[in-house]
Amino acid sequence: MTEPPPPKPVIAPGVPNWVDLGTSDLADAIRFYAGLFGWTAQVTPQPEAGAYTIFQLDGVAVAGAGPLFGEGQSTAWSTYLATDDADLVARRVEAAGGTVLTTPFDVPDQGRMAAFQDQAGAAFSVWQPLGMPGAGVFNVPGSLSWNELTTRDPDGSKVFYEAVFGWAAEDQPMGPITYTGWRLGDRVIAGMLPMVGEEWGDLPAHWMVYFAVEDADAAAARAEELGGTVAVPPNDLPQGRFAVLTDPQGAIFSVIRLNPAG
Repeated sequence: MTEPPPPKPVIAPGVPNWVDLGTSDLADAIRFYAGLFGWTAQVTPQPEAGAYTIFQLDGVAVAGAGPLFGEGQSTAWSTYLATDDADLVARRVEAAGGTVLTTPFDVPDQGRMAAFQDQAGAAFSVWQPLGMPGAGVFNVPGSLSWNELTTRDPDGSKVFYEAVFGWAAEDQPMGPITYTGWRLGDRVIAGMLPMVGEEWGDLPAHWMVYFAVEDADAAAARAEELGGTVAVPPNDLPQGRFAVLTDPQGAIFSVIRLNPAG
């Protein structure tokens, strides 16, 4: 008798459950991330899916990627938050001063999604799962580890995300700035970094994605070998050693070697 497959993880509403990449060169993005993280690519066969690709790590879904569709759309990683009612989230986003970029729509047999901007212009999406729950593994090398809002309006963001998702902001000093952890129930599920100082230039507010790696320095070097760039060289944080990287098409993301728990 064959053993049943392991149960799919249940990700609570309001918690990040997926990330995907919109890219100007899907084939090259597949090459880059396969070489960096060891991902394999599974292209959705249905024509209406537009070659949407699921990246897998040891056969488990960890992220997605697809071509750019909208005029003026930039190559970028997107953060998705779990929900059990995408339409309700859309109404809350508008009431809280955000913008609905893509109204909720069904992905046949997989789920329902929508895309938004918060009050400061940071884009994010929601995923209401049906057949596809989101990522199947987190916090192991090659998988999603952290999601972080980077914004010039942290005070407004505290009001916005509490109204939309019920998050509570927990501030803590981090050198000259105040870092915020987003708490939902008994868990801190994401973070917020204020954009303070001239080094941010005209970079817009955004959600940064972090992928776990075994060695942040080696990952940064490998990214350069594959045609990417190192935007922020490896540095140490209390949580681990991280670097900010850019893929060959210009998408920004981070890698982190997490310190052992405890």
